[in-house]
Amino acid sequence: RLHLVTWNVGTASPPPDVTSLLQLNSLGPTMDMYVIGLQEVNSRITNFLSDLAFDDPWSIFFMAVLSPLGYIKLSSVRMQGLLLLVFVKHVHLPFIRDIHTHYTRTGLYGYWGNKGGVTVRMSLYGHTICFMNCHLPAHMENTEQRLDDFEKILEMQFEGENIPSTLDHDVLFWFGDLNFRIADYGIHFVRESINNKRYNLLWEKDQLNMAKKKEAFLQDFIEGPLQFKPTYKFDLYSDVYDTSEKKRKPAWTDRILWRVKNLCQNASKEGEFSEEEQTISVTLNNYISHMSYGISDHKPVTGTFGLELKPLLLDPLVTLNPEGEWSAEHDVLISYSAVSEFPSSAWDWIGLFKVSFRHVNDYVTYAWVEDDEISSTKDSKQVYMSAAEIPDMGGEFLLGYYSNNLQSIVGISQPFQIQPNRTLIDKDLTQEENSWMQKPDNLESRDEF
Repeated sequence: RLHLVTWNVGTASPPPDVTSLLQLNSLGPTMDMYVIGLQEVNSRITNFLSDLAFDDPWSIFFMAVLSPLGYIKLSSVRMQGLLLLVFVKHVHLPFIRDIHTHYTRTGLYGYWGNKGGVTVRMSLYGHTICFMNCHLPAHMENTEQRLDDFEKILEMQFEGENIPSTLDHDVLFWFGDLNFRIADYGIHFVRESINNKRYNLLWEKDQLNMAKKKEAFLQDFIEGPLQFKPTYKFDLYSDVYDTSEKKRKPAWTDRILWRVKNLCQNASKEGEFSEEEQTISVTLNNYISHMSYGISDHKPVTGTFGLELKPLLLDPLVTLNPEGEWSAEHDVLISYSAVSEFPSSAWDWIGLFKVSFRHVNDYVTYAWVEDDEISSTKDSKQVYMSAAEIPDMGGEFLLGYYSNNLQSIVGISQPFQIQPNRTLIDKDLTQEENSWMQKPDNLESRDEF
């Protein structure tokens, strides 16, 4: 289950609550992956330089919301105001590989990053998936420029060997502030159609729908029905369309589309395509806007998808477990085993993480798999961690094996308990009791006076 968000946040700070945006109170099964694409994140020079050194406020915000629920920030990519974040449940980490990011500037003839696209791609259970967050040129008359820019973004190449081009991925998601407008109709007709919820009257003049009928490179992209109000342009903190002097005509600028490669290939073949041959399918379960968010002149749009995969990867590259009872009173052991084809490295490490860890570098401590190895057999190896590195207060933790060659966590343990350090806790309690029992110095002598 994939939940995808696109939102032009108009340089605003994060809102107080995103429960409905992320559908955290949904009665159905929880999401396996969140993909969040933002446009117009505050990129004034002071903010941007600070964000280069530290995580930006939006990344910190979403990590704070999602990490307690068992999601880790798998990857992110930023280009000025464009930000793309991918969060995933721990259980899927060993089956996600070959993560690469890219960005393409299209503003000022390709020299400026205020417009363009940011992309994350990966192998998910052996299937190639690509997410592309775009901010295309504005204004009614720039349809051709929008299409030219998107074609340029599609042509970009990831760095690395054997990485497919964008359109050669099994599934490609394209979303963002695409800035397509409603052509021909006047503002009064558009607003009247919206007020009467007759959105279908506007679909045929939507510039993206019109382009999909003419442009070959768009025809394989699928979109759900636009059964929600156009998401641009609103007065801030309201659901009232633009009342400024410009009175912008409402438009569905914020969109989510997708493309399944093997469906495209087989659509041109004669005869029916059997479901047995279909190794991956995408189902749109929900495509909606969220009118309650008013920090920007755009409303956020979300798409909830079901990805049905025939796994091409069934076993993690590395299996690992804590040995015995863990506490900070003694050194502890980790046992792990790797499949024969695993490309291990001297720079691989095993991290100890809190269950609510935010990203791969959010470890409590770590052990080098070679330097801290204490035994090795054909089937498994053992690595030790010093008692001094184990958290005294204990709690629930898990272990993750990080592969330097693959630049990702390739094995993860089940959550387990670390017992508190009794010696330290007893010592603290004793000191606390003594401090309560001791009288202030010279109290009796003062009473005599």
